[in-house]
Order: sequence, then structure tokens, then C-alpha cells
Amino acid sequence: MINITNMKEDKYFSIHEVAKMLKVAYLTVYRWIQSDKLKAFKAGKQYRIKNEDLTSFLNEGKRKKTI
Repeated sequence: MINITNMKEDKYFSIHEVAKMLKVAYLTVYRWIQSDKLKAFKAGKQYRIKNEDLTSFLNEGKRKKTI
């Protein structure tokens, strides 16, 4: 039996939310998704970005800048 109270709840963001957080255009986030730089999945007609995937994307960008 699965204990629902112990399950980790994942946070998901829309393209608009990510764009607002990162202070970039909606189209920029959309292009990152289309070029497979940022992982996302489609829920109906909208893309959703998992918090974990957004964090990985941001950390990858930081590593590239320091090299």
C-alpha cells in the first residue's frame, strides 16, 4: 500500500512562470524547450517544467560560465 503522506510533491511551472522568474521572454524559454536545453513535458496544450529540471538547467548554465 502506498502512503500518500510520505510521497514527495513535485512543483511544476508553466513557461510564463519560468520566464517571469528568470526575467527572460516567453519565447526564450520556449526555444530552450524546443532545443532540448530545458526538459519539459506537455500537459494538454501547455508545457510544464519540473522544479528539479529547472534547477538542473540553471546549474548547468553556471558550470558553463565558469569554464
